[in-house]
Amino acid sequence: MDAKAFVESVGGGVSAEFSSDKNLLSYQEYLDLFIKAPLQQARNAAQYLRDAMNHYGTDIVAHPSGPIRRFRLFDLVDHDREVRVAGQEEVQNAIYRVLDNFVKAGRINKLILLHGPNGSAKSSIVNALKRALERYSKEPIGALYKINWIFPSSKLVKGSIGFSEMANSSDNLATYAHLEPDQVDLRLSCEMRDHPLFLVPPAERKNWLNSQPAVRAQSSSDFVLSNYVGDGELCNKCRQIYVALLAAYHGDYLKMLRHVQIERFHISRRYQIGTVTVEPQLSVDAGHHQVTADRSQANMPSALHNVALYEPHGALVSANRGLIEYSDLLKRPLEAYKYLLGASETAEVPLEHFFLQLDQVLLASSNEKHLSAFKELQDFASFKGRIELIRVPYLRRYRAEQQIYDSQITASQLGKHIAPHATEVAALWAVLTRLKKPTADRYGTEIRAVIDHLSPMEKLRLYEEGRPPDQLSQSHAKELKKNISELYRESDAYPNYEGRSGASAREIKTALFNAAQNPHYKCLTPHAVIEELRAICQDKSVYEFLQQDVVGGFHNQGEFVSQVEAQYLEQVDEEVRTSMGLISEEQYGEIFERYVQNVLHWVRGERMRNRITGEMEKPDDARMNEMEAFVMLQGEDSSVFRRGLISQIGAHKLDYPDAQLDYRQIFPDLFRRIRVHFFEERKRTLQKNKQNILRYLSEDRAGLQSRERSEVENTLKTMIEIYGYCENCAKDVVLLLMQKRYAV
Repeated sequence: MDAKAFVESVGGGVSAEFSSDKNLLSYQEYLDLFIKAPLQQARNAAQYLRDAMNHYGTDIVAHPSGPIRRFRLFDLVDHDREVRVAGQEEVQNAIYRVLDNFVKAGRINKLILLHGPNGSAKSSIVNALKRALERYSKEPIGALYKINWIFPSSKLVKGSIGFSEMANSSDNLATYAHLEPDQVDLRLSCEMRDHPLFLVPPAERKNWLNSQPAVRAQSSSDFVLSNYVGDGELCNKCRQIYVALLAAYHGDYLKMLRHVQIERFHISRRYQIGTVTVEPQLSVDAGHHQVTADRSQANMPSALHNVALYEPHGALVSANRGLIEYSDLLKRPLEAYKYLLGASETAEVPLEHFFLQLDQVLLASSNEKHLSAFKELQDFASFKGRIELIRVPYLRRYRAEQQIYDSQITASQLGKHIAPHATEVAALWAVLTRLKKPTADRYGTEIRAVIDHLSPMEKLRLYEEGRPPDQLSQSHAKELKKNISELYRESDAYPNYEGRSGASAREIKTALFNAAQNPHYKCLTPHAVIEELRAICQDKSVYEFLQQDVVGGFHNQGEFVSQVEAQYLEQVDEEVRTSMGLISEEQYGEIFERYVQNVLHWVRGERMRNRITGEMEKPDDARMNEMEAFVMLQGEDSSVFRRGLISQIGAHKLDYPDAQLDYRQIFPDLFRRIRVHFFEERKRTLQKNKQNILRYLSEDRAGLQSRERSEVENTLKTMIEIYGYCENCAKDVVLLLMQKRYAV
């Protein structure tokens, strides 16, 4: 395709899109559009943002406090790049509840303040909302419109462009909205993006809106006509033009509307249209300048030469009809944001010559230190009634934390492969540093001692998987699972709540990037990450969370590195052993299933058929005792254990009547013990196989026998295809295991 054909092709697409989007309308055309979809066009900013959240849908996801709603807009892809907000479902629902309250009240009367420690995703949450608004405004259902004023050239209207000549002219144009550029002398746009309905006087407007069938049908909590749309008025500049035109046309409203052009606008972060971020500063976020002072007099209609037109400008103006973010709001001196007291309650900001009428959701962020200092001020009580506080803590689920690093740290960025578990060990350590020792006295006597002895790693597993510690009896494990939600919310009312302190995601990302530069590893490996975490723990003067006192094993950040390393070694050891094919997962299942069949007949007091001889025999005590020797806890009664096992299977069947029994899912702790037992018996074989892997990956490959080479190649193939290793990090893992676990 040559250049001309290419430009014509692009031009055709742009023209078609411009036309289909209804970008420029006359006032009558807009009202026709409004009548077809009044609920879409009669929304204020809170209704619009709430509808955008609903538009992208929700999912129900698992959470320590129980199933919770997650809004999909926090998982959108931006320019082929995933920028999801990991976790924080409670914050998402809190924001939605506040917006819903605004909708029911018919007005935006509070500032939403997201507060939490530095790096807890406050800005990411706001950016996700902005990104969703930007996309939603480009959808047909999210179309937004504003007012322009068109003044035709003297070629079209006889005489000069003054209003008096227009009033006496005999032209029969129904509208000037669709004039060609050379037919227009002046086009004035509304900086406040006034709602087109403001051209209808408030009394007639409300009566007309309430007469619309769709509005009447939805006059409930789902749709309430807002004060902004029902009672709002034109901005100062548009009002001056409106009055001047009416006077020029001797009150002829229809002739005045000829000059109205309705333009669709899209919310844009880049161009600050309908969404703006305000950094800490000392001035009010709005101002104005006189239009007639800085425009050429020749381009202004003569009747406007004696009218003082003022154009407002600033962040509040740019964000109107959308969302404004005050980043680190409380870093400002108190006097710099006192105007927000009135703005949040009345939706108006006074300027020298007029008031700005606002329609925007006010979102702000602050860290906990500044908020605590703010609460000590005498004026806090005045602000509190106009602020909706939403806490944004650090994540306490390591899989959600890992999603942050997986999405933001990629192999293409680093220029090297990322080994399995590299981001996982970082996420594990980060979450461990944030957990607090539970207050056991808050719980019942039957579970108090169990909660008091929970270790940080056990608490982390409880939050992530709902998995009680392996050493607990079945009754204690069941009781502990009932208390997970209360345990998770225990410190919500505390000033020093769980998730307020600890390693931030920003600090962990820096550690991951540093680990990627480690010259001793060709990949970003977990062990390089662990070395960086140990380095962090050495500098207590820089990181405040390292200065906390150790309480019952909690806040022991240096020890957590060792615990994470031990867990990582256990995990990769299992992956390598499984890759060697010494015993398969299917074999575990078969062995355990035969054990369960024996236990089931033992509990019922029945005989069972021998699979080989076909004879009816008593359950095999020797087989059951052999299994229980390594799956039961020391001192546990085998009779109680067997009956509890069958009860647990029965309870699972009641919960999932149509599902096939998967013993791995019902008894994950027992299957871990089975694996450990079988692999311990084959430790010498494992050691030899791992030495063969190292030889194969070194220059000594030729010294291996063909059978040994084949075994190694099959092992590496499984590690690469199933677990995501490359030859470099596979060698690092095996070498690490030989040093840490299989040293002679």
